[in-house]
Amino acid sequence: MLDPSEIYDVDAQVAQQVEAASEGSGPVLVHAVRGFVDAGQAGAAVAEHLLEHLPSRRLVTFDADQLLDYRSRRPTMTFDSTTWSSYDEPELVVDLLEDGAGVPFLLMHGIEPDVQWERYVAAVRQLVERFDVPLTIGVHGIPMGIPHTRPLSVTAHATRPELVADHPSWFGAVTVPASASSLLELRLGQSGHDAMGFAVHVPHYLAQSPYPQASVAALERVQRATGLDLQVAALMPAAEETRAEIERQVNDSAEIAAVVRALEDQYDAFARSIGRPSLLAPTGEQPVDLPTAEELGAEFERFLAEQADGSPDA
Repeated sequence: MLDPSEIYDVDAQVAQQVEAASEGSGPVLVHAVRGFVDAGQAGAAVAEHLLEHLPSRRLVTFDADQLLDYRSRRPTMTFDSTTWSSYDEPELVVDLLEDGAGVPFLLMHGIEPDVQWERYVAAVRQLVERFDVPLTIGVHGIPMGIPHTRPLSVTAHATRPELVADHPSWFGAVTVPASASSLLELRLGQSGHDAMGFAVHVPHYLAQSPYPQASVAALERVQRATGLDLQVAALMPAAEETRAEIERQVNDSAEIAAVVRALEDQYDAFARSIGRPSLLAPTGEQPVDLPTAEELGAEFERFLAEQADGSPDA
């Protein structure tokens, strides 16, 4: 492996500030890196919220040029009349933030590396060890066949069972596509560092749109795990506005309302079955005869499209 320290630069003055603030333990590291699944923009909105509402200083800048495949994920540029006027330069950075009580913590955000994952993970491990980070936490959203009318559930995962003892397990053993963030958690655990993550379950028919409720759920769990004050209340107005708009669309269509009720039945059947051998066929009972999440989601999306096509602005 090439030297991990050569893919990032550390601001010496900000580093001194981090080290001076450490009293036996360094700052927590929260990461919400874009590029992997992030239903409802849960992780992206967490990063945007923290940077908007808390003071920050740039601590680490990764060399994105070494980590990106530009032809598979092209940045955007603006052409104005006769000239190229701007370039949306990709970045992967770590900022030093202070929570609502002035407690410092780190936020890693930006683009997920396309290449050199092991080198990138080794670089983050160097930073974790240099700044005595006691806990690394990742957040993102995943689409699930659940209705928006039920409390959001979360899949919690960690390098030690004790870190997620208060969270129910929704899955058994599954094989899924890897991400740089999941590899980071795995490698940190293998090297003896505490790391965990929260994947918020977002209604799959809302996965492509901003869903602030998911970011609220993620932030609340990060607060609980770390004791940080992350100003969650500032996200509540956006969450309430989104909830009201969804309810308006549901109330405007009896067919959409029926789809939501079917999802509610499916969700409730799942919830009753937690802890049994099969979520879909509880022990000693007949299997629940319900549509699949994909069928319900397709039906919901079809009705939403018909609503849009029939609107005056369509």
